[in-house]
Amino acid sequence: MNRPTTPDTATAPTAPPLWRGYLAAGGVVLIWTGFILMSRFGGKTALTPWDILALRLGTASLILLPLSLNLPRTLYVDLLRDGRLWLLALLGVLLYGVLVYAGFKTAPAAHVGILLSGLQPFLIALVTWGLLRTPPSRQTRFGLIGIGLGLLCVAWPLVWSSDLLIGDGLVLAASITWAFYSVLSKRWSFEPWLLTRFVALASALVFLPIYALFLPKALDSVPPSMLLMQGLYQGIGPTILAMLLFLKAVHVLGPQRTGAMIALVPVLAGVS
Repeated sequence: MNRPTTPDTATAPTAPPLWRGYLAAGGVVLIWTGFILMSRFGGKTALTPWDILALRLGTASLILLPLSLNLPRTLYVDLLRDGRLWLLALLGVLLYGVLVYAGFKTAPAAHVGILLSGLQPFLIALVTWGLLRTPPSRQTRFGLIGIGLGLLCVAWPLVWSSDLLIGDGLVLAASITWAFYSVLSKRWSFEPWLLTRFVALASALVFLPIYALFLPKALDSVPPSMLLMQGLYQGIGPTILAMLLFLKAVHVLGPQRTGAMIALVPVLAGVS
């Protein structure tokens, strides 16, 4: 005879399998590799960092806004009142975007790969320790040593000069910003699709009017094909697809494992 189901014997929610997290992180690695190459390509043109960020947010908004109109009005109010979501939008899109695109004007792609992605395991470990009072485990420390040695092998042949100091510093600041975003998004555990839409649309709501009214522009200095290429890749790749995959990977693997996967980006960017 079958035993009756009780609250204690009911099926508990199970954690998603790890392979989904690793698959999502692998997708992020590929998109971020293309993001570094595409952004450096745009940085070598007459486009300003504000132009590229505007193209990114404008394209993402055109795609995401129709997919967000069916949300309940009460949910809109709750989202707009949640300071945590606004902080994540500031860190993960606005501040990160301004810093990284400004850095791309002078920093070589190989430097960006190391500073932006290669340092993520170390920065995430430090931010996790500082914010959550969770020091890295012994296993994590050994893993960081291995990643550090690999980064050293990649960075050693590169030329690091004082002429690149400003660009490298801006990219490093963007990397620190992303580490805070990674840890806080895991801590607050917003649903990935909801968070992806909010951070993109809220950032566009803040940035695009300021850009249109006050910031310098050079959109007419490049061919329309460049604007289309930058808008489509930046708006769809890093802003929507990579953000969704990144949040999924962080949800399944945690920020430290995901950061370790992201450390593969410098190698792929350098090879590319």
